Amino acid sequence: MHGTRTSSEIWHAQVSALRRGGHPTFAIDLPGHGTRSDERFTLDGALAAIDDAVQACPAPPLLVGLSLGGYVSLAYASKHEDRLAGVVLAGCSTEIKGKPLHLYRRASTRVTQWLGRGQGTWHVVTDMLSALAGYSPLRDLRRLLLPVWVVNGRRDPLRLDERRYLRALPGVRLTVVPRAGHDVNSHAPAAFNRVLLDALHELAAHTHVGPRTA
Repeated sequence: MHGTRTSSEIWHAQVSALRRGGHPTFAIDLPGHGTRSDERFTLDGALAAIDDAVQACPAPPLLVGLSLGGYVSLAYASKHEDRLAGVVLAGCSTEIKGKPLHLYRRASTRVTQWLGRGQGTWHVVTDMLSALAGYSPLRDLRRLLLPVWVVNGRRDPLRLDERRYLRALPGVRLTVVPRAGHDVNSHAPAAFNRVLLDALHELAAHTHVGPRTA
């Protein structure tokens, strides 16, 4: 699951590598992005998009999300844990609430008003901030029994609550990638792919069935 104002295309390096390794892999567009850019982003719409992809998998998949995609993947996992083998959360180790969120939301709203609806994609940011207002990833993380991997670029500003994530769910596997920023899968594709392949190997060792990735 991709981040805000991007699309499923950001995963091309991961999709290629995983498929070469024999792992069926699917990348989708969330509402308001890519092939679905004519839609408005809502949390319910995003969760439905993820569920459609998960239900299409012949076995419970490893769900992978970056930034916005990480937050909605975690929200999905908290509701449908039984449908997943595990979750990889990248670039989303910050509680998205409080004064910084309100300032970002106000700024994005002004940019949207200045550009006008349909002129650019900043309206997606305001939709996303509205949809996730009050959402606590830590609350959902504490509920999970699934294996969880957290991957962050060392230079990512959205790793402020990284240690709180580890305390929220003992057993979380954390990888911090040197010299990478927020878009860790693009900045360091080889390192990110290794995390995914290791996670799939670990899950397969426990289930004796090669899980899919979505």
